[in-house]
Amino acid sequence: MKLYKASEANMLFDGASLVLYMCGITVYVANIVKGLRVVTEGSYGLDADGKPIEGEMLESGSTVVMGRDDSLRVLAASNTIMAVILMGILILQAGQWYAQKKEAAEIEEMDRIAEEKKAAKAGHPAEKGKGQGEKKKQ
Repeated sequence: MKLYKASEANMLFDGASLVLYMCGITVYVANIVKGLRVVTEGSYGLDADGKPIEGEMLESGSTVVMGRDDSLRVLAASNTIMAVILMGILILQAGQWYAQKKEAAEIEEMDRIAEEKKAAKAGHPAEKGKGQGEKKKQ
């Protein structure tokens, strides 16, 4: 929703967050779901037809399911990748919050300076009174 008529910050931070989120979904579906199915079925060392593996690739050309150790390594690596992706999303969102906060502070400072310059140009009576009162006290 933030990308509809988005500001520049939304396009950059939220766009990058969406890209990371889509990468996370891809890793989840491609590796984690398949890995968990293999673990729950216990079909280690079997090809896609359920026959025991006699070599790396069967002559029929069917795909080979990885062994137990390899499946668990892929699952662990996928979980690590997911953690990094989700951390990246959190960092991007925190960066957006910080950038918006900093921008608001800078705009407030520029407005304050502009008002001071206007008051000095217009010869604001309150400003003159303060300056004269200070001179008399000295």
